[in-house]
Amino acid sequence: MKKTVLRQYARLIVQTGANVQPGQEVFIFAGLDQPEFVKMVAEECYRRKADRVVVNWDYQPLQKLDYRRRTLRSLKRMDEYETARWAHMAEKLTCRIYLESEDPDGLSGVNAAKMSAALQARYRVIKPYRDKMENRHQWCIAAVPGTAWAKKVFPDLPARQATEKLWQAILDTCRVGEDPMAAWEAHNRALQEYCAWLNSLHIERLHYTASNGTDFTVGMIPEGRFCGGSEATIQGVVFNPNLPTEECFISPMRGQAEGVVYATKPLCYQGQLIENFSIRFHEGKAVEWHAEKNEALLGELIGMDEGSAYLGECALVPYDSPISRSGLLFYNTLFDENAACHLALGKGFADTIEGFTHRTQEEVRALGVNESMMHEDFMIGSPDMRIDAICRDGSVVPVFRNGNWAK
Repeated sequence: MKKTVLRQYARLIVQTGANVQPGQEVFIFAGLDQPEFVKMVAEECYRRKADRVVVNWDYQPLQKLDYRRRTLRSLKRMDEYETARWAHMAEKLTCRIYLESEDPDGLSGVNAAKMSAALQARYRVIKPYRDKMENRHQWCIAAVPGTAWAKKVFPDLPARQATEKLWQAILDTCRVGEDPMAAWEAHNRALQEYCAWLNSLHIERLHYTASNGTDFTVGMIPEGRFCGGSEATIQGVVFNPNLPTEECFISPMRGQAEGVVYATKPLCYQGQLIENFSIRFHEGKAVEWHAEKNEALLGELIGMDEGSAYLGECALVPYDSPISRSGLLFYNTLFDENAACHLALGKGFADTIEGFTHRTQEEVRALGVNESMMHEDFMIGSPDMRIDAICRDGSVVPVFRNGNWAK
């Protein structure tokens, strides 16, 4: 891939994605797959006059080794230097950039129960720092191709060609063309127009149906609002948390979900794939689930904590989105969630509540936004999906027909 094109992408991540501010500290989280590109991103941060850029490298085989060889007690422990770093990020409100490249099967074989127990214990220590940062700092998740990931998407190509082709797919879906910044300004406007229309309907609940058996109703929070594209911190700094994104999303009312949904794409969770699964909800909670592959892992996800069996997000994505039109299954939620309508188990978003900047986290939760240590999206959109909005005035408004916007 040409360096000039990659430089455009790095600039898009730093400027439009994270919107790094002068004097701000930046943490970059990346695998070992594309070190030269990570260097480009760091350079662009400094061009934006970042005070300091810290790169945190990750390597899945070492994660796997840790979970196999360390005791559960050791994995649960948060040492002083780890909590000190979280305290530092919360105090400084560091900007965080995540560059995903991991192998979708990279943690296959890891003891899921051991991993879940360790994550739960560590989350209890981390949560106060995350709450302090909530809606007060910028973050952006983007992607670069790793060799194993590229071979998963393009199994018939040699590794080098597969990596190049995955680069092109990432750049195309992230609108890296002649003028990426202008393309994202136009895209954000379009998403926000759809959100404004949805919010004008005063939706009480959404009803989803599809020929695969999905028949599902979910309630909305009266103070809730649909969001999409760019967001803003409480201090007013605008950023794009996901590159790419095609969704208009909202946090639904905890406890108000009924029916069954069928996943239309695999879910990559903890470095393993959960495939061909369904979930049935009653009184808002996942009460029954089945999967052809990794059903036990799906159960671990749903049982992670008290809130992980409830929904934290409903996202509307047209089936003719650029990612869907590519015809590719990315085996990566950042991309696959933007190819189809999806739901998320776990944590909801405070900023989907009107006036969230003037409300405490406790007030937001009391309104019905779900709380959990995790947030996992799974895709349910299909070419024939129908979604109807049942509005507070009793009217029924078509929102999606044949998988796409009805408006």
